[in-house]
Amino acid sequence: MQHICVIGGGVIGLASAWWLAEAGHDVTLLERAPQVGSGASYGNGGQLSYRYVSPLADQGVPLKALQWLFQADAPLRFKPQLDLHQYRWLASFLAHCRADVNRRTTARLLALGELSRQMMAQLAPVVPLESFGWRAAGKLVVYRSRALFEQAAARPGAGQVWSPDQCVAREPALGAAQHLLAGGIYNAGEAVADCHAFCLALAERLRGHPRFRGIVHGAALRLRAERGRIVRLDTTAGALAADAYVLAAGIQSRTLARTAGIDLPLYPLKGYSLSAPIRQDDLAPEISVTDFERKVLYARIGATLRVAAMVDMVGEDLTLEPKRVDALTRLVRETMPRAADYSQTAVWTGLRPATPSSAPIIGATRYPNLWLNLGHGPLGFTFACGSARVLTDLVQGKAPPLALDGLTLRR
Repeated sequence: MQHICVIGGGVIGLASAWWLAEAGHDVTLLERAPQVGSGASYGNGGQLSYRYVSPLADQGVPLKALQWLFQADAPLRFKPQLDLHQYRWLASFLAHCRADVNRRTTARLLALGELSRQMMAQLAPVVPLESFGWRAAGKLVVYRSRALFEQAAARPGAGQVWSPDQCVAREPALGAAQHLLAGGIYNAGEAVADCHAFCLALAERLRGHPRFRGIVHGAALRLRAERGRIVRLDTTAGALAADAYVLAAGIQSRTLARTAGIDLPLYPLKGYSLSAPIRQDDLAPEISVTDFERKVLYARIGATLRVAAMVDMVGEDLTLEPKRVDALTRLVRETMPRAADYSQTAVWTGLRPATPSSAPIIGATRYPNLWLNLGHGPLGFTFACGSARVLTDLVQGKAPPLALDGLTLRR
């Protein structure tokens, strides 16, 4: 067995550390923040979408993106920068905006989602579901466009097809928006949970694991390679030496990989979330709701309404932009005006590390002791447990439980 250093203490890194330790490896975790789960895992949408995925790259998206450029409340915003990486990522993204490519990517992600669902269930005896607010809420995707709704409803295995009246009957929180809806598609097998609480709970279990050597808090600076292998990791907390390394540091993985001569096709998609307390008389959604055209997610997590939305392509900029926050707040108040106490809303933004295809990168690099588990975009929480299982099998030299076509660095 090996000593493995996992770089990144978000939900992907923590899950990787757990599964590797369970496989018998000694594991050290490096996290730059004082607390784990403080980056993209902190305020995400909370939806565990095992049976519903919608890759951003799809037919028609480029035309929609041009239209969105002139809308203040558009779900996607693009800010051109003097960044060659941005334009290379965009060129690859546009190449993936085809219906056939989207179908293949969706199939891969659904397989990974099903594996993740199974692995989360396997983890439940160790990390109790109630410790991070897990709830089998089901997922309702509502459509405003009749054409898009009918197209989605016609797909095999789409789920239960509901009329606007049925959507509101099953989820009264949508009452104010009923006149805007063409219909919805419901899947019972989905869940919601608090990703940050999951990170804290899993970190606590890791600290008690006999194979876990501990968490080192420091920023990764450079991967040092000699004779075709990574020999150490330089950090602000000192040098870390291990037999193998797993890069799972979100968008920071891109910069660190460059120090070893590896170019990762990642770009940060900036997203926003609102968290508002639910009062006793509020009409908060019980079902997890996705507004398909507006790309807005609504999830009831404990006594909090979590709303996540927007994709801003603005580089590694974590500024909370008032215009974007105001636009999202107006939309939420119009869609679910009685769902929570919006006067007490907490606002968050994070950088979701995305690949052009929306499929994560799991597995080997040209260095035999450097592994990748990254690029999950907005679905890191959903795919964390399944990705950790796949990664661990690969490190062990075992055949993974699903086909890796389209999920590796060599695509």
